[in-house]
Amino acid sequence: MKVGFVSLGCSKNLVDTEIAIGILKKHEMEIVNNPEDADMIIINTCGFIDPAKEEAINTILEMAEYKKGKCKYLVAMGCLVQRYTDELRKALPEVDLWIRLDKYEDFYKEIEKMINMQKEEDIKYGELVKYPKEPLPLPSQKDFLQREISTGTNFAYLKIGEGCSNRCTYCAIPYIRGPFISRKEEDIIEEAKELANKGIKELIVIAQDTTKYGLDLYNKPKLADLLKKLCSIQGIEWIRFLYSYPEGIDDELIKVVKEEDKICKYFDIPIQHISNSVLKRMNRKTNRLNIEDVINKIRKNIPKAIIRTTVMVGFPGEDKSDFNELYEFIKEVKFENLGAFTYSKEEGTPAARLKEQIHPMTKKSRYNKIMQLQQGISKENLEKLKGKEMKVLVEGNTFDEKYYIGRTQYQVPDIDGITYIKSDKDLKIGDFVNCIIVDTKEYDLIAKIKA
Repeated sequence: MKVGFVSLGCSKNLVDTEIAIGILKKHEMEIVNNPEDADMIIINTCGFIDPAKEEAINTILEMAEYKKGKCKYLVAMGCLVQRYTDELRKALPEVDLWIRLDKYEDFYKEIEKMINMQKEEDIKYGELVKYPKEPLPLPSQKDFLQREISTGTNFAYLKIGEGCSNRCTYCAIPYIRGPFISRKEEDIIEEAKELANKGIKELIVIAQDTTKYGLDLYNKPKLADLLKKLCSIQGIEWIRFLYSYPEGIDDELIKVVKEEDKICKYFDIPIQHISNSVLKRMNRKTNRLNIEDVINKIRKNIPKAIIRTTVMVGFPGEDKSDFNELYEFIKEVKFENLGAFTYSKEEGTPAARLKEQIHPMTKKSRYNKIMQLQQGISKENLEKLKGKEMKVLVEGNTFDEKYYIGRTQYQVPDIDGITYIKSDKDLKIGDFVNCIIVDTKEYDLIAKIKA
């Protein structure tokens, strides 16, 4: 049987897709890229915010069109399915099977039942738990080791935990994926070695909040220890970690990033806001003083470190003074990389019940002001890199083949900018080359090979 996949949402969702592909390949199913060739299409959905939900629904409807041709089965899985199983089953009869997150242990069994013509109505899902008290089961270690890497040979995501226990008032993730659960350290190391054996050069460590790693298993944060051990794996050149909340970045973690050559000097710190009143309503476990302290420590100890953040505008009750405080803070700190988004009212979350919801036009206006500000900051920061020497990982060519495309350690795939490389010599994908930065674009760098 030929199977096509569509993976939506974040990198954590992508790892789930890669695990599913690995399971099906183990059962001798063929994975195809063109949906027209597929006997079965599986969509891994995202259900985080309204635009993601709309994209998931539209993708399901789009893929359902292929059932008019060769495709016999349409399957949906992921966060949206976990959150709205009953509603989706009624609204989208085109889908033959809905696989919830808490059914991932039985992923292939569910597929097999469907193929064997068992009616979808006979597959028991149980009641949707909106506030799961127990963590969802992790995929087996065997499934992690056999997942099919979809990001090429340069980098792979390394998921170290699942779920989230932070309970920010705007976020539905804890209600979809349950409380935070860590993978065993030895399992993560084993998977990392397997990735190195496959030729992967860069590990991108991910979880909903990587700084919470180890708290549930070892009664203390173990991210710093884990990163140290990952650095000892031969073949891995770069290691980075994403989604690190400011309250979890301690002196030990900063020290490890500073001292270990393999760890990229890059901190991804989603602060969301800087106004203490907004942070309190968000149920964030931090405040302005803590955020400032963390940023100052990083820049004092690792002067060349890049700090990326995300901020939210238009949270309920955010008044002009709150927004102006955020705006001025960004202007002062000059984050090297920043993403912004407008608050999305998610049903079932505490923030959805808050009064003083902000008008959509006001949210959009504030978003535009932040992004316009950051555009200037980014240009200013990139200009300072002209003439600097940097190590670049080669990843491909431009369409016209005038440039090679690569990344410095300060550029995360699909999030940050890229580096265009001028070279008279042939370069291989996966090579690390020393370059001089000769020019900049809005968010990108232009470099030439060092003579």
